Amino acid sequence: MSLFKARDWWSTLLGEKEEFDQGCLCLADVDNSRSGQDKIIVGSFMGYLRIFNPRPVKTGDGAQAEDLLLEVHLRDPILQVEVGKFVSGTEMLHLAVLHSRQLCVYFVSGTLGNVEHGNQYQMKLMYKHHLQRTACNMTYGPFGGVKGRDLICIQSMDGMLMVFEQESYAFGRFLPGSLLPGPLAYSARTDSFITVSSCRQVESYKYQVLAFATDADKREETEQQKLGSGKRLVVDWTLNIGEQALDICIVSFNQSTSSVFVLGERNFFCLKDNGQIRFMKKLDYNPSCFLPYCSVSEGTINTLIGNHNNMLHIYQDVTLKWATQLPHIPVAVKVGSLHDLKGVIVTLSDDGHLQCSYLGTDPSLFQAPKIESRELNYEELDAELKELQKIIKDVKSQGVWPMTEREDDLKVSAAVSPSLDSVSQATDADVGTDLVPSITVKVTLQSRVTLQKAKLSVYVQPPLALTCDHFSFDFLAPEVTSTVAFSVYLKRGYTPSELEGNAVVSYAKPTGIPRVIQCKFRLPLKLICLPGQPSKTASHKLTIDTNKSPVSLFNLFPGFSSQPDDDQVNVMGFCFLGGSRVTLLASKTSQRYRIQSEQFEDLWLITNELILRLQEYFEKQGIKDFACSFSGFIPLQEYFELIDHHFELRLNGQKLEELLSQRAVQFRAIERRLLTRFKDKTPAPLQHLDTLLDGTYKQGWEETVDAAVSHLLKTCLSKSSKEQALNLSSHLNMPKDTSRLKKHITLLCDRLAKGGRLCLSADAATPQTIVMPGGCTPIPESDLEERSAEQDSTEPFTSHRLLIAEPSAPEGSIHQGLSE
Repeated sequence: MSLFKARDWWSTLLGEKEEFDQGCLCLADVDNSRSGQDKIIVGSFMGYLRIFNPRPVKTGDGAQAEDLLLEVHLRDPILQVEVGKFVSGTEMLHLAVLHSRQLCVYFVSGTLGNVEHGNQYQMKLMYKHHLQRTACNMTYGPFGGVKGRDLICIQSMDGMLMVFEQESYAFGRFLPGSLLPGPLAYSARTDSFITVSSCRQVESYKYQVLAFATDADKREETEQQKLGSGKRLVVDWTLNIGEQALDICIVSFNQSTSSVFVLGERNFFCLKDNGQIRFMKKLDYNPSCFLPYCSVSEGTINTLIGNHNNMLHIYQDVTLKWATQLPHIPVAVKVGSLHDLKGVIVTLSDDGHLQCSYLGTDPSLFQAPKIESRELNYEELDAELKELQKIIKDVKSQGVWPMTEREDDLKVSAAVSPSLDSVSQATDADVGTDLVPSITVKVTLQSRVTLQKAKLSVYVQPPLALTCDHFSFDFLAPEVTSTVAFSVYLKRGYTPSELEGNAVVSYAKPTGIPRVIQCKFRLPLKLICLPGQPSKTASHKLTIDTNKSPVSLFNLFPGFSSQPDDDQVNVMGFCFLGGSRVTLLASKTSQRYRIQSEQFEDLWLITNELILRLQEYFEKQGIKDFACSFSGFIPLQEYFELIDHHFELRLNGQKLEELLSQRAVQFRAIERRLLTRFKDKTPAPLQHLDTLLDGTYKQGWEETVDAAVSHLLKTCLSKSSKEQALNLSSHLNMPKDTSRLKKHITLLCDRLAKGGRLCLSADAATPQTIVMPGGCTPIPESDLEERSAEQDSTEPFTSHRLLIAEPSAPEGSIHQGLSE
C-alpha cells in the first residue's frame, strides 16, 4: 500500500501572523494577458493584497521574487476577492475587493520591463462604494440576464442584500427572518440568489422578486411587508437540511441543467435548481472547504472536499475516488491553469500557507512477508473460550469496581475566617465608599492517592470578587494536606443575590478517569453590610410567618444590634456598602417578622439570611418541625416596573451601539472561526439592571425569557391541545414593548397557582408539596382563553399561602400590617 500525498508543485508562506478565510483566494487571468493563464489573488484580514504567477524551475520549488507580481497594503481587512466584468463600457476583467465598509474595483495591468527585473504591475482604482452596513460576503453574475457585464450583490451582517450595477447602487433588500448571514451564491440559469439561513434551510430568491420588492432603506420595513404594504419578498423555494452550511457553489456544465452544491457541517448536498435533492453524502469528518470543479463522465460531477484532518477528498458524485494528504488544513481550494499546467490544485490555510499541488503517489518498496499457514485446533479454541467466559462471569459477580474505589480519592474543605482582614485586599473595588472590607477563605485538599494536575476553581456571586479564583496543583502526595488562601470582597456597589461560594476541584484518577469534587462555603453578612439606623416607614414590606415563638434579633444577628446589652431586640437596621438600607422587625406578641426597605429588590438578601439563621437556631435547639410561610399577593406590578426600566435602558443602549458601530471595523461574524461573541458582564440584582448594559442589545433578557416561558405554556403548562399546536418563532428579535412578555409571565404564575407543575415526567400527576402565592388574572395565550380572560380582566388577584420549605427568593412585598 502506498501513502497518498499531494505532490507539492509550488508553495509559499504569506506574511507573519496574518489570517485568511475561504473568500480570500481567487484564481483568474486578472491582468487580461493574451496567454489566458490564471494568476493567484490572495487577500488577508490584515489588508494585504498579493498576486502571484508561479513559475517554478523544478517541482517543489518555493516562491521566488519574480513569482510575486504585486503586493499592496489596502489597510482595511479584505473579506473577499473576485474577478469579473465589473466596469461599464468594457468586457475586460477587473478585480473586486470587499472590505468591511466599502467595495473597491481595480484594474490590474502590467508594463513590459526593459531590464532583468521583468515586468512591472500596478493597480488602478476604477470606482469604490462606501457601504452603510457592515459587509459579510458577496457574489456576482449577470443579474437579470444582462449581457457582457457582471453585477455585484453584497450581503451585510444583518441580512441585507445590496445590489450594485457596476458604478451605481441599485437597491437593497432584507432577507425575511435573517438572524446570521450565511453563504451566498448566484445561479445564472435560474437568475436566483441561493443562501442558507440561520433556520438551517436552503433558500432561493429570484432576482426579479428582489428587484420589485419594497425598498429596504430601513430594517423596520420588513415588518411592513408582513402587513401587506408594497411588494412582499417571497422565497422561490426552500429545503431544510438540518445543519449550518459552510459554503455554496453553483455548477453548470451545459445550458440545460445546473446543480446547487451545499457543504454542511456533516453532510454534502447536491440539489437541482428547483430545490430537489439530486444526491447527498454523509461525511465522517469535519469539512473545511469544497469545490465542484469538473465532469469526467456524462451525468457525474467531481468535487474536492478538504477537512480538518489535513486531508483532501475527491468524490465522483457520492463515490470517493481519491484521498490525498496536505501539509495544512485548507480553508479555501481552487483549481486552475498555471504555467501551461492544467488542473493545478491551489489550497490556502488560515495562517497563510499557500500551495499549488497535483495528485500523485510515491511507489512503496515495502513487501509484506508471507504468513505461515497452520491448521486451527478447534478443541483448544473451545477450551480457551470457556476459560475466558468463566473469568468474565467471576468479574461480573464481584462487581467491576473494587470496594476501595467507593471512598473519595480527594477531600476538599473550605473554612471562612471568623474576622475580617486587618488589611483589606479590596484594591480595585468600585463601591462608593473608602473602606471596603475583605475576608480570608482557606481551601484544604487532602488526597488519599497520588494525583497529578489537579485544578481548583472558586466561584462567588457577583458583585463579590476574589483576589485569585484559579489554583493548580501539579502533584498531590497521599495523606499530605495542601492549603490555599484567598480573599473575598465586594467589588461593585450593589447587593449580591447570595453569600454562598463554591470551590470546585477537577482531577483525574490514577486510572485516567476524570473526576470533579466540590464544597460550599458561606460568607458572613458583615462582609457587605454594616449596622444601620432602623426606619419606621418604607415603600416595600414583606411579612414572614413562622410556627414557633419569636426569637430575639440580637441572637440571630450578633454584632448588628445598636443595643448590645439588650438581648430582647425586636428591631434592627442594616446598611449595605452600596448605600441601600433595610429594616428588620420581630413581633413581640405573634410569630411574625417583617422586612422593609425603600427599594423592592433590597428585601431578598436579609429575608434569605433571616430564614437561614432561624433554621440554624432551631436546629441547635433540637426542633425539626420549624417552617416559614408568607401570605399576600404576587408582586407582579413591582416586577414589571423593573422589566420596563431594563427594556428602556436597552432601547437607549441600542441607539448608542448603532452610533458606535459606524466607526468600528468589524470582521466577519460567520459560524466559523470569526464568529464574535459578546462576553456577558457580571450578573447583577434587579435594582441594578443598568449594569447589564454591555452592548448586547439586539438579543437580551426579554426575548430569551419570553421564549422560555412560551415553551412552558405550550408544553407542561398547556391547558388544551390547541395550545400545544402553537408554533413558536425560531428567531429572537427585540420586541417593540414588554406587553407580550408581561402577559406570558402573568399566565405562567396563574397556572402554577392553580396546580401546574414544571415537569413532564410520569409522576407529574402527583400532588404538589407547595402552593404558589397570589392567584393571577389569566392573560389569554390562545383563542380558547381570549373570551374568558376579557370578562375577568378586572378581577383582583386572590390571596394564597406559601410554605417556605427551604430558602428561595421571594419575589414580592407584602402590604399587610404587622401585629405588634
